[in-house]
Amino acid sequence: MHLVDVLVQREQILQCNMPDTEDGVAYENQDDEPEAMVEESPADVGLNLKQCGEEATGNIDPAWSMDLSTVLRVKTVHISSPILAAKSPFFYKLFSNGMRESEQRYVTLRIHASEEAALMELLNFMYSSTLSTTTPTALLDVLMAADKFEVASCMRYCSRLLRNLPMTCESALLYLDLPSSVLMADAVQPLTDTAKQFLAARYKDISKFQEEVLNLPLAGIEAVLASDDLQIASEDAVYDFALKWARTHYPKLEERREILGSRLGRLIRFPYMTCRKLKKVLTCNDFDPELASKVVLESLFFKAETPYRQRALAAEEANSTYRRFVERAYKYRPVKVVEFELPRQQCVVYLDLKREECAHLFPAGRIYSQAFHLGGQGFFLSAHCNMDQQSSFHCFGLFLGMQEKGSVSFAVDYEFAARIKPTEEYVSKYKGNYTFTGGKAVGYRNLFGIPWTAFMADDSIYFINGNLHLRAELTIRQ
Repeated sequence: MHLVDVLVQREQILQCNMPDTEDGVAYENQDDEPEAMVEESPADVGLNLKQCGEEATGNIDPAWSMDLSTVLRVKTVHISSPILAAKSPFFYKLFSNGMRESEQRYVTLRIHASEEAALMELLNFMYSSTLSTTTPTALLDVLMAADKFEVASCMRYCSRLLRNLPMTCESALLYLDLPSSVLMADAVQPLTDTAKQFLAARYKDISKFQEEVLNLPLAGIEAVLASDDLQIASEDAVYDFALKWARTHYPKLEERREILGSRLGRLIRFPYMTCRKLKKVLTCNDFDPELASKVVLESLFFKAETPYRQRALAAEEANSTYRRFVERAYKYRPVKVVEFELPRQQCVVYLDLKREECAHLFPAGRIYSQAFHLGGQGFFLSAHCNMDQQSSFHCFGLFLGMQEKGSVSFAVDYEFAARIKPTEEYVSKYKGNYTFTGGKAVGYRNLFGIPWTAFMADDSIYFINGNLHLRAELTIRQ
């Protein structure tokens, strides 16, 4: 029967720097020239657990400090070397290099006292493929031990058990805070993905949990900002929030630039930010100037692309980690704006709505566009499901509003249009003029002059490939 000694250290001894080590776990070799274990090696070895005392003090070479520490406890466990070697590359190398089959039946491992329970569970798993522990903390300890001793099957088993336990914010953050070697393991990816999805869903509406989200660690805020389903006003708001979080957690400019450049900046979808906010990115000291120029230029090129090309770029990123060209579920729908200064101040605004978004408006919902600007003033479009003026049926309405900003007045000519089948050209639906003051809105309650049921019907002429294409032209009257 072979024996393996496992030296169990006190917590304060961080690592033994012995000459013969593998992945931070030392093993003793009594042979001057170790030989590989032959195929006919005996089936059983012994595992001796030894608990070591305080670390030696004084002016001693740290490479030998473990030899001088006091052994507190030794525990011998009889195990089958072929079983362990078959399930763990670590143990295969240990048995191959750490003992001579005919002369040595002991191999020694050194571990911390806190690792003993997890190691015993791991050894039991390698025999039975089950674990007796069920608590998240204990399972994490076994997971860490399985990673350390390269038992991938146990890592997968622990990951599956942890995924099946009720997830909390605390446990999700704990899973995302595992050492990088564990996080990178394929066996743990389903667990970390589940943790990220939990946090993204929990903090889907950042506005409701601002303080909580601001207090999240880096791994937590990354999980939230990476989500496509983030319910936020616009990507401008994502940018502002990421900047606020970085300034809170990294007060030093150099560290903040590093974290924004290497981690958080990748999660901001700059192509969906407004041009006004992109101008501020160029002058923001928190970003490296070279990075700021790069993301703004990339965003402007994206905005200038045709819708088909934009969709193609988004599709290419469908399975990537950083999805800068994929549109989120913004509270304020993005618009495309063309501005003219001469011969008159004018802008043309394009707003596209998906059929599902329109369906969700019934019976009294509203969708607001992102702000756009004309003559220095902010305007927005809003799509409504409302009753017609005779209150006899629901219908689709479109309105134009001016944001609150002082008491300035603007006389504006405006025109609403929509693409229709079969020509797929924009057709004018409503023209008007209005003198705006801050906070006022004007529009048409029944833009298409039909009931809601006809507007949403399968054969509706207003949905082209599942999208409603709206256009508004605004001109400041002289």
